[in-house]
Amino acid sequence: MTALSCGIDFGTSNSSVALNKDGHVSLVPVEQTHVTIPSAIFFRRVDNKPFYGRTAIHLFLDRQDGRFMRSLKRVLGTSLMKNGTVVNGATMNFATIITSFLKDLKDKADAVAGQEIENVVMGRPVHFVDNDPEADTRAQAELKAIAQRIGFKNIDFQFEPIAAAFAHEVNLTGEKLAIVVDLGGGTSDFTVIRLSNQFIHKPDRTSDILANTGVRIGGNDFDKELSLAAIMPELGYRTTYGPKQLEVPLKPYHDLAEWSKVNFLYTPKTIMQTRQLLHQSHDKKRYGRLLHVLEHETGHTLLAAAEGTKIALTAQEEHDAPLDFIESGFSIPVKRTLFDEAIHEEVQKIAASARQCLQEAGVKQHAIELVILTGGSTEVHSVKNEFKRLFPNATIAEENKLSSVGLGLAYDSQYKFGQHSTRPVETNSVNV
Repeated sequence: MTALSCGIDFGTSNSSVALNKDGHVSLVPVEQTHVTIPSAIFFRRVDNKPFYGRTAIHLFLDRQDGRFMRSLKRVLGTSLMKNGTVVNGATMNFATIITSFLKDLKDKADAVAGQEIENVVMGRPVHFVDNDPEADTRAQAELKAIAQRIGFKNIDFQFEPIAAAFAHEVNLTGEKLAIVVDLGGGTSDFTVIRLSNQFIHKPDRTSDILANTGVRIGGNDFDKELSLAAIMPELGYRTTYGPKQLEVPLKPYHDLAEWSKVNFLYTPKTIMQTRQLLHQSHDKKRYGRLLHVLEHETGHTLLAAAEGTKIALTAQEEHDAPLDFIESGFSIPVKRTLFDEAIHEEVQKIAASARQCLQEAGVKQHAIELVILTGGSTEVHSVKNEFKRLFPNATIAEENKLSSVGLGLAYDSQYKFGQHSTRPVETNSVNV
């Protein structure tokens, strides 16, 4: 009988699937030839048909009529899962939306496998929700229910940084004490772990995993801080209005700077309030740009400009953020130094979580021999510099940044569900 299982990395920004078939692990093309897909969905208004990934993003940016969503993972464990959202005039719950996205991934994996896959290891952050164990447990239960809904029979979970470690381990020679730095769109997670290619077939890795920590800060938070620091001031952020020189309401700007909140802004009430304040604004040109974005529902385009600027600043010292969808020829020059200042506090919180992981593992910084960087946010200049500073003597591994978690989950599935595995299957556990 074929030993068949898979690993699914449902990420805040990007997702991937890796297949384990008869002990051979490989990534599944999930969008044309791409082995990763943006975690985005677009429901076309005319028929409510869903589109995924890059296609969803292109349809939205081409101003097709419909509803666009990203950062769906951040909804797990929150009240929004029950409340749902309006999609093309009708209420839809988020379990249905996430199910649609993950079923598309499973269908593609099934097609490559040539049969239906029943066994999966799902990735999960160390904390779905910070400082709320009940919400964290609820988030995993919600994700498990969705996995069952799309056809998986046996479902296990693994921390994402541990999965990333498993993906790198196959290429090691000798034993290494490593820290995995997994910085995604929504969370930053860390694992201190002993790795060796001699450990790959061990059925139980509990003794090798020394500590896990995590904090709910990621690339989406970098987008937000960059937007508030560099872009929103040109839309009237922190300007004043009226005879008492009151500061304009800040909430619309903060919501416009978060992928998961943008769609909740396009209400008649918010637009009416913004129009009323515009008459009293002391900076009508800039504040008028905010009204333009709300009236034309281009908040996601605004966030895409912030995200594109973040990505550009990984290689450039300065980048012009294109905002010509607001005004013809309008752009904002943004320096990397401003971006570094804007995210300084977030980077320090991320570094503090990494140091906490070392402390819980009983390991000194100089003892770390390997730093495994995974997740797109590790490309950010100040983040990379911070971890080089923390671990100056360690080798830095950066291979397969966007797909290593998916690969590692599939390797883990091999021992949880493989025909030669001696590890007992616990279908609702996280191995730590």
